[in-house]
Amino acid sequence: MNAVVKIVEVGPRDGLQNEKQTVTTETKLELIDRLAQSGLRVIEATAFVSPKWVPQMSDHAAVLQRLKRRTGVSYPVLAPNMQGYEAAIAAGAREVAVFAAASETFSQRNINCSIAQSIERFKPIFAAAKIDGIKVRAYVSCVVGCPYEGAIDAAQVTKVAGELFELGSYEISLGDTIGVGTPATVLQMLEAVSQRVPKEQLAGHYHDTYGMAAANVHASYQFVLRTFDSSVSGLGGCPYAQGASGNVASEDVVYLLSGLGATTGIDLDKLIDASAWISERLKREPGSKVTRALLAKRAQARRG
Repeated sequence: MNAVVKIVEVGPRDGLQNEKQTVTTETKLELIDRLAQSGLRVIEATAFVSPKWVPQMSDHAAVLQRLKRRTGVSYPVLAPNMQGYEAAIAAGAREVAVFAAASETFSQRNINCSIAQSIERFKPIFAAAKIDGIKVRAYVSCVVGCPYEGAIDAAQVTKVAGELFELGSYEISLGDTIGVGTPATVLQMLEAVSQRVPKEQLAGHYHDTYGMAAANVHASYQFVLRTFDSSVSGLGGCPYAQGASGNVASEDVVYLLSGLGATTGIDLDKLIDASAWISERLKREPGSKVTRALLAKRAQARRG
């Protein structure tokens, strides 16, 4: 029986949040719907963060209120604090995500507080979410390496992930924020974290700075991880990690998993169409090698 793998599409939020050019609300809504049409069932729609710090997400309420909700598709949003949570719920969110780090320095530089302070900040969110019937997902960044501290001890990742799990996160997304992980270091980290958080409640979130993201997805799949975050066309990056390229491209992950015999429920051709569409809107070449290869193949076929 083929393994079923869930893809969490983070392009509309994580992928677009650091774009220097303004991406219109209409473009975001069209992208989200194109992604849903491709078969993606979890699409992170936006972030309820301060427009001062992330101006690209200033239309968060409009995006969430105006998106075309499709049956069977969830549209989680990032809500880093209680103010963001309350605004997200008011706009109709049914799932939120919180964001912590496994590196003290990264936590201070990214969200201006220590790891322990960030966990305290999330406690009211988990309490309110339990009352409101809202699902909470948690991200842990810098699970392999940090741009300021270098290699991160797997025990530290385990501690942070475990605390977030025990607070009530239904899923913990483990992020190789600067893309320095290899199958060996990623597996070492997963082995440690899975001693405290069940494998079925872990997700892999890998950046491709050193070209290792697909290899890390493959290794994690063999480790029996069945949820992966990815971004259409490889959009995104980390503004706090100089030189860090974007998330692994959704198209590349779907192609890889298909080759491994896994079931994702995603139509690769429609996903490639969505990738080509948003790349054209952003006036750049698609960041996915699979998309570039298959678009070239289509063009060759049209030429006869």
